[in-house]
Amino acid sequence: MQRSLALLLVGAVALTGCGFRDSRVNPLNWFGGSDEVEVVETSGEPVNPLIPVQNRVSVFARPDAVDETVLVQSVTDMRVERTPTGAIVYATGIAARQGAYGVELRLDEADRDARTRDATLDFTFRAIYPETRTALGSERTRTLRAAVSLSQQQLASVRSIRIVAAQNARESRR
Repeated sequence: MQRSLALLLVGAVALTGCGFRDSRVNPLNWFGGSDEVEVVETSGEPVNPLIPVQNRVSVFARPDAVDETVLVQSVTDMRVERTPTGAIVYATGIAARQGAYGVELRLDEADRDARTRDATLDFTFRAIYPETRTALGSERTRTLRAAVSLSQQQLASVRSIRIVAAQNARESRR
């Protein structure tokens, strides 16, 4: 009994040093660390011919909401953590100036249709700045954090997740 227990302990210690950290079996390695990649600019707005243009005016019609968000200056860190229902994508970025609020990671749906063949989820890192002028401030005071939850269905065919800012982008691959 003592001999089998000793063998079991020695085997467990030996296995922990065998590089399980870099194995695909390790759940912490399902999405690797993030890497900085170049930003690719797209020109023009994609038009879907199947969605009709509505020119009707109604008494109860409201004007379309104006999108006041702008891209955050740069993405400094990104990580993807698995959950029982999917994954959570965390991003850290630096704003151009202090006072940014309404920070969000917005799924780029227009780009999603064109990229389904290479299975990449593209997010834009956006924030709203105050209308009044604010100080530039130190990098620490301009740091922003955002997260988005993804379901198992959204992750089914995804091989990489990309977060785009104004000056750079970060990508994490499976």
